[in-house]
Amino acid sequence: MAAVAGAMLGFGADRLAARWPVHESDAVRRVDWRTGTVVLASALSFGGLVGRWSEPLDVIVLGLYFAALIVLLATDLDQKLLPDLITLPLIGYAAAVTLLPAVLDIELNPLLASKDLGLASAIAAAVAAPALLTITDRVFRGSLGMGDLKLSVSLGLMSGLSLLFVGFLAATLLFAVVVVVLLAMRRISLRTAIPFGPALIGAGIIAALIQV
Repeated sequence: MAAVAGAMLGFGADRLAARWPVHESDAVRRVDWRTGTVVLASALSFGGLVGRWSEPLDVIVLGLYFAALIVLLATDLDQKLLPDLITLPLIGYAAAVTLLPAVLDIELNPLLASKDLGLASAIAAAVAAPALLTITDRVFRGSLGMGDLKLSVSLGLMSGLSLLFVGFLAATLLFAVVVVVLLAMRRISLRTAIPFGPALIGAGIIAALIQV
């Protein structure tokens, strides 16, 4: 049921991304491989979520986080854009569920609840992730956008250093496989500009589902 609900959310996110943010033309993109990608990713994410976490509060906290990431995945695949309307509130959300426990004495972020230095790890990851991405982008002369950097802050706050690192490694490998498949299917070419957001989003989702 969670996977089906995730698939429905993914389809809705794709159809939203086909219209919002405002496109240069009034034409609405038809259902295509991006639709299937978002639907599958969302179904697997939410199916994995309820399989990994059983406490209702944990599912709610991470479910809202996943929902934002799926919408960002849809907009990035459609327009190569991570809208501030989602990335900025997501930073606030991640900060709230990670930092408020220090004040309220209640665990809200299940990804860091069992870690002795969870708060320190989250703050370090929120600083290190965008810094490392910026340095890497400059060295390899990439096309990293501000949306990617803003997203990496919320990923760091939610995941902490170790989970985000493992999630990013796994997501990078998976992303590479997807790109190769799309090249083989001639859905994209070697000259196609490939957004980096999906790899970051995959890292955040995988980090929330793995156990390290």
